Amino acid sequence: MKKILTLSFFLTIGLLLANTVNAQQVKIGVFDEQQILPLMPGIQKVDSLMKIFAADSIGAEYDVLLADYKLKDSLLKKDTATPNNLTPAVKQRRVEDVNNLKSKLINWQQYQNEKYQAKQREYLAPYLSKIYEALQVVINEQKYTYILKPDAIFWGNQTDELALRVLGKLKIPLPKDLEDRVKALTAPSTAPKTQPKPVPKN
Repeated sequence: MKKILTLSFFLTIGLLLANTVNAQQVKIGVFDEQQILPLMPGIQKVDSLMKIFAADSIGAEYDVLLADYKLKDSLLKKDTATPNNLTPAVKQRRVEDVNNLKSKLINWQQYQNEKYQAKQREYLAPYLSKIYEALQVVINEQKYTYILKPDAIFWGNQTDELALRVLGKLKIPLPKDLEDRVKALTAPSTAPKTQPKPVPKN
């Protein structure tokens, strides 16, 4: 189903391109922010913050949840072992409470992953904001019509021109080889352009 929807999307794009090709020059770019994130200054502290969050927040929350479950489950078993110790309504509430805690423990991995990813998005937001601001400048300057993600490409030549141009706009410290490639791409030149090499993915 996903492949059919994706194929439909590209067919629609194809029709749009066919309709606009006479009106304007179509320029399609491929961009992946994951190529640039590892190069952003200060990005290493996100890993440190995530480790602290995993240990102090998620880990501590799990310990509290497990202790709460064990205590309530033990008290429920003890109270239900004595006849007429609990009214049916009170027993039902306590059984539901224990079952809810048990369900949270069973589904803890999914809950933990969701919470981890949400916190990671929060920490990465300032870096992504800078990247996309620079990307927007490049899109306007280079007059791109469409920007696609690498995992949505079925065909064609995926170059890293956009990533290199965005790195040029960010003006951040880069390894020498990347800096040379950015300069070669963005510097005015009368020489024919060479195909940029892929940006190394970490």
